[in-house]
Amino acid sequence: MAQVLEFKLPDLGEGLTEGEIVRWLVAVGDVVAVDQPVVEVETAKAMVEVPCPYGGVVTARFGEEGTELPVGAPLLTVAVGASQGPTEADGAAPAPAAAPSPAPVAAPEPVAPTAAGATAGPGEASGNVLVGYGTGAPAARRRRVRPDGWARPSRAAAHSGPAGPVNGTAGAPPQGPVPVVSPLVRRLAREHEVDLRGLTGSGPDGLILRCDVERVIRESAAIAASTTASASAVSAAAPVAVPAPEPVVTASPAPVSVAGAGAVHAGATRVPLRGVRGAVADKLARSRREIPDATCWVDADATELMAARAAMNAAGGAKISLLALLARICTAALARHPELNATVDMAAREVVRLPAVHLGFAAQTDRGLVVPVVRDAQLRSAESLSAEIARLTEAGRAGRLTPADLTGGTFTLNNYGVFGVDGSTPIINHPEAAMLGVGRIVPKPWVHRGELAVRQVVQLSLTFDHRVCDGGTAGGFLRHVADCVEQPAVLLRTL
Repeated sequence: MAQVLEFKLPDLGEGLTEGEIVRWLVAVGDVVAVDQPVVEVETAKAMVEVPCPYGGVVTARFGEEGTELPVGAPLLTVAVGASQGPTEADGAAPAPAAAPSPAPVAAPEPVAPTAAGATAGPGEASGNVLVGYGTGAPAARRRRVRPDGWARPSRAAAHSGPAGPVNGTAGAPPQGPVPVVSPLVRRLAREHEVDLRGLTGSGPDGLILRCDVERVIRESAAIAASTTASASAVSAAAPVAVPAPEPVVTASPAPVSVAGAGAVHAGATRVPLRGVRGAVADKLARSRREIPDATCWVDADATELMAARAAMNAAGGAKISLLALLARICTAALARHPELNATVDMAAREVVRLPAVHLGFAAQTDRGLVVPVVRDAQLRSAESLSAEIARLTEAGRAGRLTPADLTGGTFTLNNYGVFGVDGSTPIINHPEAAMLGVGRIVPKPWVHRGELAVRQVVQLSLTFDHRVCDGGTAGGFLRHVADCVEQPAVLLRTL
């Protein structure tokens, strides 16, 4: 007898709380092996393929593409365990499916694994570390099986909607449990006062999906709008005179929901704040709320730095990027002013100074702004920094950055000069304590050795958390960075 196990969305790392389904990699009825990727999920930090720790037949999927699920919500159910009946490998047709019951089928209870690989059957265990699922030895591929009394539905049937009416108003609401598994669907229905017992779901076995609830909401809104328009037309056609002496008492208008507020502005578009964009919004808002930041800036003559970079690249070998040289200058300045490589623990009311410099750098990608992190940047040379920055940048553009690549930074370098701007007041990347901003390098008039000359000038800005240091420390850091930009030979002291 096959056992149906429920696979829930695991914590994919760094305390993530939700993820958005980008693409399903399996359909209902497919046979999956242990550790086979089953869904592509976009979290607040990266896009990852989620492997299933069970092997067997997929019996249900929870959530459509584009649905945002919280960690711990069901992703799919898998029928695990070989059946004594014929399989596809034997060349026999599967047993005919029993007639569907009119009552909805309740979701299976989750089964908690007791040991690594215990849920995957003897000799077969998940080799992936999933929070709440453990890990084990490498898996062997499972036979293609079917649970007893279950027939594989066609993919078209799995995705097609019900033949009957969606709102289910023709008869009395069905009795028994409501076939809804996703907590997001329940919340959406509760917020819009949709009776789930009156719905016939379009998912497998009548499962109510988010699109079913949204369809009812749209139909209700259309009916309400039509009724309002008809009432307005009648009112305009037959105006009623009101006696002047009598006060006119009007009914208070119904409160406008947030969801309908945008209808006032014709052509308005609502963009959901989720995924990377949502994570950026949350982090920047938190930074503004919690960090008392201040900014100082200075112009610097970068002519000598540009000449030094040209000389390095002319000598052969891997090319050194300008961002790598600025990163090397940052690590030298942080060695002199370690107060800025820190974080604030307000619960303990302590400033925590960090021994290693994990240098983040802002990078713009098709998915939005990301901040990859170069680990132990203080131990790297300019050549090593250049290679690592290039690797992380390419991974970011290809969407291959992992959560580990995007977390754990202690200081951020923001080269906004690539956008053609001179200055900015960066927002600190919480929970860090400072960020160095670099504007574009452009030719400007500059007094050099007592004479006016055209030099390559850059504006540097430092935004810092005023809780970790005073202006003197921040000014000393920025001045040292500017000195190294103007005279790269200053770095020879620390090489």
